[in-house]
Amino acid sequence: MYKPLELFIGLRYTRAKRRNHFISFISLTSMFGITLGVMALITVLSVMNGFEKEVRERILDMVSHLTITQYHDSLPGWSDVVKLAKEQPHVLAAAPYVEAQGMLIHGSHVNGSIIRGILPAMEPSVSNVGKHMIEGHLSDLIPGQFGIILGRDLARILDVHVGGKVTLVTPSAEVTPAGVVPRLKRFTVVGIFYIGMYEYDSSMALVHMNDARRVFHLEDGVSGVRLKLDDLFRAPQVRVELQKTELGQYWIRDWSSYHANWFRAVKIEKRMIFLLLLLIVAVAAFNIVSTLVMMVTDKESDIAILRTLGMSPASILKIFMVQGTLIGVIGTLLGIALGVSLSLNMETVVPFIEHLFGVHFLDPGVYYINELPSDLHWSDVWMISSVSLLMGVLATLYPAWRASRTQPAEALRYE
Repeated sequence: MYKPLELFIGLRYTRAKRRNHFISFISLTSMFGITLGVMALITVLSVMNGFEKEVRERILDMVSHLTITQYHDSLPGWSDVVKLAKEQPHVLAAAPYVEAQGMLIHGSHVNGSIIRGILPAMEPSVSNVGKHMIEGHLSDLIPGQFGIILGRDLARILDVHVGGKVTLVTPSAEVTPAGVVPRLKRFTVVGIFYIGMYEYDSSMALVHMNDARRVFHLEDGVSGVRLKLDDLFRAPQVRVELQKTELGQYWIRDWSSYHANWFRAVKIEKRMIFLLLLLIVAVAAFNIVSTLVMMVTDKESDIAILRTLGMSPASILKIFMVQGTLIGVIGTLLGIALGVSLSLNMETVVPFIEHLFGVHFLDPGVYYINELPSDLHWSDVWMISSVSLLMGVLATLYPAWRASRTQPAEALRYE
């Protein structure tokens, strides 16, 4: 025989038709449970990764990778900051911006908004808002003409369309002979964008940076400088490196800090869902224990004969570990195949199920993502498969140890 004796006997036991069909049923149930658990883990984590990626991309359409601002006042000499930032490693582009809060009024409709002043020529280098214009273009923002681009939901709230007029009320006030009055400025709507996140679509408005500085009395200053990196996941590391340079005198924030609670909640949720779905694999592993315990009882006479022929307790332990491990390996491989296939074809499978049962999982009237996104991470696949295989192997230890403790004389006494 060209293979170890323990492996040969273990595989022979696995392939043999058992006298106890109940044991075979539990073995199949255990294998199916591991397959189901691994498939569910890979699929659910892929969908959660897809949601996280989708929302992160929509956030980064409006929020830059890194932001450099003063701690309290506006940022003077922004051109020098832009030049210095571009000289740093991993920084692809930099652009100034002005950001302040105000109140937009159109007729009887009023809504508090975030007013962001941008340079249309430089903005596409640090954000993707220009790709989400449903009416107009960023180039329609011409200094001195006081044009404004609104989010789609903000335009609906104000009941205004392109070409309409809106009035911006700023927090600053002017002293006139009639008393203290708020500062007002009329803007013409020249475009509408739609990011897909209600937070921005319902409260964000874009104007030319020069117009914003005039309205908010910033003179030559700006609110800050936005940076785009070659790798967005390197942002925290680049932030630390920038703080060691001349830019360290400013307040530097990376994109994850703007929605830190959301990203932290997603990370915790993924961890908890992983642990909960892992219970499916754990239940299947307990079934392996039950299967092997009954198998040991059923094969006591065979174990005794092998012991009398000179096989050691360690070899008996390996035989039954082979059986249990094989159940775990087959179940894990089937689960990986099904989970990966389902995750990679989510955009085909989900519409088919929706059409078959006449349901819609994500109503576009409620959710801003009307399709189930999927982003398969092979690191998740390796982690899930490793844990599943480990649990399968651990489940074999007690039954295999019990088999190795079988005494030949006691087992053959009544044969």
